[in-house]
Amino acid sequence: MPDRTDDAIDPDGFKPIYVQVADIFERRIRSGKLRPDRRIPGELAIAAEFGIARETARRAVAELRERGLVATWHGRGTFVVAELPPPADAEAE
Repeated sequence: MPDRTDDAIDPDGFKPIYVQVADIFERRIRSGKLRPDRRIPGELAIAAEFGIARETARRAVAELRERGLVATWHGRGTFVVAELPPPADAEAE
């Protein structure tokens, strides 16, 4: 598991693990750590980083797609979109 607190998942937490992982990647994207038009790690790398199952990593990536933060091209990978949507909490205001 990652040693940075903001990148740690809580297996006993209220949120499903795939949502926690998606939240971590959203923070990385919005902070600029993962830049637009750059590939994000693959499912196996995400699974290894967080010590989770590949299917959980796949669901986290699907969640990022649903949030409009990444796009996937078959045979190329998953990339951060060029124009990020507003954060979900900003839409509630």
